[in-house]
Amino acid sequence: MGSFSIWHWLIVLVIVMLVFGTKKLRNIGTDLGGAVKGFKDGMKSSDEPQKANDQIQGDAASTEKTVDVQAKDINK
Repeated sequence: MGSFSIWHWLIVLVIVMLVFGTKKLRNIGTDLGGAVKGFKDGMKSSDEPQKANDQIQGDAASTEKTVDVQAKDINK
């Protein structure tokens, strides 16, 4: 009951193709691919302003190798 064989998956695939049709499945695949591509493009465009900001800060930080931290007294 835990795992399905290849024959189970082939039967499920045939039933899905009969219910939805190959054209509908192709449209779903195209829509899903477009959504993934749009997501990737959105992630790239949101990184561009951050990269420009990092480059400006990186130029100033490249001369100094310091780390800014905030220390808290834990004995209070």
